[in-house]
Amino acid sequence: MKIEVWSDYVCPFCYIGKRRLEEAIQEAGLEGKVDVVYKAYELDPNAVATSDKSMVTALMEKYQMSSEEAKTMTDNVEMQAKSVGLDYNFEKMTPANTFHAHRLAKFAEEENLGEEMTERLLHAYFIEGEKIGTYETLQKIAEEVGLSKERTKEMLHSEGYIDVVKKDIEEASQIGVQGVPFFVLNRKYALSGAQSTETFVEALRKAQNDA
Repeated sequence: MKIEVWSDYVCPFCYIGKRRLEEAIQEAGLEGKVDVVYKAYELDPNAVATSDKSMVTALMEKYQMSSEEAKTMTDNVEMQAKSVGLDYNFEKMTPANTFHAHRLAKFAEEENLGEEMTERLLHAYFIEGEKIGTYETLQKIAEEVGLSKERTKEMLHSEGYIDVVKKDIEEASQIGVQGVPFFVLNRKYALSGAQSTETFVEALRKAQNDA
């Protein structure tokens, strides 16, 4: 079974959805039988590479809300993250542009390290508050995952994988993706958002039976 997942590395529900999908694959007894492919998506293509602005401030500006409302929003997301074993750190998180992170993930995929890179980028941003919009941070993460320091630096400073990332984003637009995470099972069934583990299990079994 093939599952394509459109997601972004600064999307809190993408990491939560990833965990729930992993739980569902295990619960459905499909470990080792599912090929999960992560596709690029940008929540905010115009975001600056990096910023020292707090997430509460960023949310206040984006949604025209008070600091109390923004804090309530982040607290609710933290609670949902904890339900799947993730300790989000909104205190350390800052806004970031993810285009180059997506390029790095595509590079890692070709080196058979795509799965590790996707997990590492999400963990770096949501748990460690790393500035994943900068080449410096991306190069550090690449080395941690096992990619060549020299080749990673060369790739980031080139136009490598720009077309591949743009193709994913264009494809998302073509199939009507309006938000992430967005899951497509066997090009037949689609699920939008960080659904419950039970919903994922049901969809996986349906896709398996129809294969």
